[in-house]
Amino acid sequence: MSLLQRLEQQDVKKGTVERKKSFLEQTGPDPYVELKIKLHQKVIEEIEKLDPKEMEGDNASGEVKRITMELLEQEGSYIPRSEKHRIVREIIDEVIGYGPITRLIDDPTVTEIMVNGPSQVYVERNGRLEITQIKFRDDEHVLQIIEKIVSPLGRRIDESMPMVDARLPDGSRVNAVIPPVSLNGPALTIRKFSKDPFKISDLIRFGTLTPEMARFLEACVRAKINIVVSGGTGSGKTTFLNCLSAYIPKEERIITIEDAAELQLPQPHVLTLETRPANIEGKGEITMRDLVKNSLRMRPNRIVVGEVRGGEALDMLQAMNTGHDGSLTTGHANSPRDMLSRLETMVLMAGMELPIRAIREQIVSAIDLIVQTSRFKDGTRKVTHITEVQGLEGDTPVLQDIFLYNSEGFDNQGRVKGTHMATGIRPKFLDKLKGSGISLSDDIFQPFKSFGLGG
Repeated sequence: MSLLQRLEQQDVKKGTVERKKSFLEQTGPDPYVELKIKLHQKVIEEIEKLDPKEMEGDNASGEVKRITMELLEQEGSYIPRSEKHRIVREIIDEVIGYGPITRLIDDPTVTEIMVNGPSQVYVERNGRLEITQIKFRDDEHVLQIIEKIVSPLGRRIDESMPMVDARLPDGSRVNAVIPPVSLNGPALTIRKFSKDPFKISDLIRFGTLTPEMARFLEACVRAKINIVVSGGTGSGKTTFLNCLSAYIPKEERIITIEDAAELQLPQPHVLTLETRPANIEGKGEITMRDLVKNSLRMRPNRIVVGEVRGGEALDMLQAMNTGHDGSLTTGHANSPRDMLSRLETMVLMAGMELPIRAIREQIVSAIDLIVQTSRFKDGTRKVTHITEVQGLEGDTPVLQDIFLYNSEGFDNQGRVKGTHMATGIRPKFLDKLKGSGISLSDDIFQPFKSFGLGG
């Protein structure tokens, strides 16, 4: 979509002076507010005269800067140079960026942006939350930025649909909530998308897991073991799923299914499917369950579901049980056993009246391995369990930990201390690994072998 189309969608061209003032003003006295309004109008007028090709890609920022500087020389020759640069930056951010949060989006040290109304913007850096000095003018300004994000995707947000999930062009995940649901005004949460996705080697360097654990998981993925990555919000589930997916052989056909496309798989044969909300008439919704069902007709070698939350869990389990081995997904849970309980609940959400034992049999025959991720108080993320699902004993699922993270508290700098350890138990599916031509050293499973500090 061209910049001009985006501007027309936002109704910038037709907007009133008052809306533009709201769109551009910064909190607190600004002697250049009226000038910025005038400049913004003229910049849009000049852009409309250009060939659309001149406003594609990286050229857009340069063209807006050039036009704004030329206009500033005519309209604001009395303004100090430092202020001119500030004005130019703000105009660029508003025209082709996302207003006051543009610099946060461009900041590689920021992993998450949380806008709690116009006057409170938080970010996450190195796993810790901190408030910023960035502010929006008012609720209308925040709403303008939300609309700028969701409109190109064909999504809407209004009183009848006050919540929306979307993504930025770089894939960053966006959630927006507006009144009456949000009592603090429009709220915006952006989970940043890494331009260079993390690899398992990065996670080993961070202390998330050990090389031995990584070798074990690589063997499991290559041997088509069905894996669920479990964890709480912000524990790194999607990042870890992306790393595991990189182990899938490049000759296989992979179908990914997500609410908002985030996964970055390096293989050449990847088809990405994304859900779609209902339109203004309440029609046209495409759910995760619809996509999981449809993916089975697309001859997948692997199905990777970004996150199971509802009835699609039943279709996912049935796929795993009917020849689609090697499937990967994530789920919200605080422990491997909790993950199995959550899956039971999700299957019931599909509307099928199945006995609990039948559901549990379906789950334990489909899921081979659960990888539990956790986020600690110091912001670090660890794999705390790699657990095999061995079957049922009576009506109770039998789980066996293969690797564990033993937390030993915190040091005097507030950093978590602990070690990753093997339990000494070898998984029952080792024969399946050997049948796939994959052999693992017995040293990996050496009882209670400590793999060094995890902090």
